[in-house]
Amino acid sequence: QVQLAESGGDLVQAGGSLRLSCAASESMISINVMGWYRRAPGKQRELVALISSDGTTSYADSVKGRFTISRDNAKNTVYLQMNSLKPEDTAVYYCNAKRYYSNFDTWSDYWGQGTQVTVSS
Repeated sequence: QVQLAESGGDLVQAGGSLRLSCAASESMISINVMGWYRRAPGKQRELVALISSDGTTSYADSVKGRFTISRDNAKNTVYLQMNSLKPEDTAVYYCNAKRYYSNFDTWSDYWGQGTQVTVSS
């Protein structure tokens, strides 16, 4: 069981920056993929960014060039640097970990509680 704790959400003006952090309860070396998702009011949860254990990243088109995901395995932490924030980035941001259990040939998903990001116009 992987536990995730997000932090860094805040109220910020449009054009500003925030950095979200997600601390994992165990070594991230054993976690295959870490990611950030978000859910805006009245909308479904959507993928924001992913980073695999080898450092490969991918982003939603809406955040490319503005957001950067990174991971620090020594600190068991993944980050989401968000620049040039827009009001439409307002959402609850969730950290996700995907782990593959080879003994059972199965994947498991783990989620944090979420952190609120509000961007004012």
